[in-house]
Amino acid sequence: MAIFLYFLFTLPVIASTNACDRCLHQTKALLFSNASALSYGACGYGSSAPSFYNGHLAAAVPNIYKFGSGCGACFQVRCMDAKLCSKVGTQVIVTDLNSNTQTDLVLSSRALMAMANKGMEQKLLKLGAANVEYKRVPCDYKGKNLALRVEESSRKPHYLAIKFLFQGGQTEIVSVDVAQVGLSNWGFLSRKSGAIWETSRVPAGALQFRLAVTSGYDRKAIWAKSVLPADWNVGVVYDSGVQIDDVAEEGCGRCD
Repeated sequence: MAIFLYFLFTLPVIASTNACDRCLHQTKALLFSNASALSYGACGYGSSAPSFYNGHLAAAVPNIYKFGSGCGACFQVRCMDAKLCSKVGTQVIVTDLNSNTQTDLVLSSRALMAMANKGMEQKLLKLGAANVEYKRVPCDYKGKNLALRVEESSRKPHYLAIKFLFQGGQTEIVSVDVAQVGLSNWGFLSRKSGAIWETSRVPAGALQFRLAVTSGYDRKAIWAKSVLPADWNVGVVYDSGVQIDDVAEEGCGRCD
């Protein structure tokens, strides 16, 4: 989707070249002037997004967004201006696609201000940009399980669209299967867009899900044995009973 940025090019742009998530990258982070657009961005999180990491949201370039599999990925971001910013930085979560080539990350105002030294928040916000370094880190939802939300476009019994919320660890969901609880006749879901998966072959009864998660060359199956009740409803968030807490290896070379 098109995004509207608050540009203030007073800082040199430093582009990242290594796609390995575990590596430390440098870029210029820009302020996303329309906060609601980050919530209703390409990942499709909608009204759920502001609850993620206290609204510390980010739009990311295609090699981070990864056709939607990068949705929900968490990154530690630190501003490199010692006069304006702390050494700690903040964590952000990817909720949108950034098609702008000037930066890897576009941040919500809360995320940008969270990097500032005490008393410097408004100055950094007014500047609207900062040189930063960032790397991917595991997401931690402090004991909350992976959840599944049934989208409003779902039509029982012929069509089901879901999105996953609160994915922990440092992996990506690359495939999703569904079957009636107690049976093994699995059918696959397709990625509709961003974090949303869909199928027009909805099994009857209560539903279980099987996910494949991967990052680089590693892959693991996650089995949520009973998620949706037989009388599932649209707009409802269901607890999967499991959490993804893996930090998968990556098939890439050493960081520069």
